[in-house]
Amino acid sequence: MSSHSLRRWSWIHKWSSLVCTVFMLLLCLTGLPLIYHHEIGHLLGNDVEAPALSPELAAKPPRANIDEVIASARALYPNKLTMYISQEADEPAIWNVTLGDTPNDEHYKPIAVDARTAKVIVEPAFEGGAFMSTMFRLHVDLFAGLPGKLFLGFMGLLLLVAIVSGVVLYAPFMRKLDFGTVRHGRTQRLKWLDLHNLLGIVTLVWALVVGATGMVNTWADVLLKYWQATEIADMLAPYKGAPPPARLASMDAAVKLAERVSPGMQVGFVAFPGTPFASPHHYGVYMRGNEAFSSRLYKPVLIDAQTGAITDQRELPWYLTALLISQPLHFGDYGGGWMKLLWALLDVATIVVLGSGLYLWVQRGRAVKRHAQAAAQQGTGISQAAPVLARSGERR
Repeated sequence: MSSHSLRRWSWIHKWSSLVCTVFMLLLCLTGLPLIYHHEIGHLLGNDVEAPALSPELAAKPPRANIDEVIASARALYPNKLTMYISQEADEPAIWNVTLGDTPNDEHYKPIAVDARTAKVIVEPAFEGGAFMSTMFRLHVDLFAGLPGKLFLGFMGLLLLVAIVSGVVLYAPFMRKLDFGTVRHGRTQRLKWLDLHNLLGIVTLVWALVVGATGMVNTWADVLLKYWQATEIADMLAPYKGAPPPARLASMDAAVKLAERVSPGMQVGFVAFPGTPFASPHHYGVYMRGNEAFSSRLYKPVLIDAQTGAITDQRELPWYLTALLISQPLHFGDYGGGWMKLLWALLDVATIVVLGSGLYLWVQRGRAVKRHAQAAAQQGTGISQAAPVLARSGERR
């Protein structure tokens, strides 16, 4: 690689890294507890567990009518609308009912209801309470809504640029050294430079995956709006100009119908009319697979909210499938405890990479300043001090 190309790539790596590093540090620090949000919720006693049944009922647990489940939740807040009902793949004994003042209420009320008896269990908080809620909002949108998400998405793009440019610079830099060499006994900055490069290469694939999936996740709102404006609008063409349903059909019947037409799948969540995942005229019943990874991929079944008949069912478009795949890959929460541990270790290593990058930039600036001052005092000028710095072995 020519010296001109090397300088150009060095400039790209330097400024893409500097612009995004502080925000990437924030995302790594807030993402670490989010990897273990279930475990933290359990330790803090915020887990929601279904009450134990008698041995007779536990052998063959009943299934409560879903309309009764919704009625139990709404009895707590009779003036609110039902937005969603959902079930976790690993907790089929609980229906999570989401209530709000409007179909898009961001200050919704989650209610956990026993799926076997239709009795309210608890009104849960976010797992881990205020601390985890703060970590989540900082990680997702910096408390700034859609603009915050898109800003973090741009920072993710800069991270990918920094990673690619770092790889380009790494190859010529390591030609005279064995892989993994950390030079001790010289300067502190040189040791940290070697550690920065080593950990950067070790975490390369993980950082690319997490950076890319995190960037895709920030586009969720935009992708949903595009889906609504294209495919959902096409599905709703026959309903153009029709008034909203006067009364809603049985949700229990709608779920059973969706289960019959989707063999081998189970209900992930149901969106009520007017919410982003449905339409003003439909229930959106989202079926999912039974495996750890396939449980994150959904097949929507649109059911007329007034007649209870299926009006459409189709696979999600590729961009929403990519979004759903990116979410478990980003947090590493579909492969069990060992994968979470791996994600956490790589997260810590990335924090070291980012922190050492800042340290190297600050130290290099100080070194240049010292040499410039020394050259000025000796009357030689900065033009003669620069080669001294270059020969010191502390440049890439």
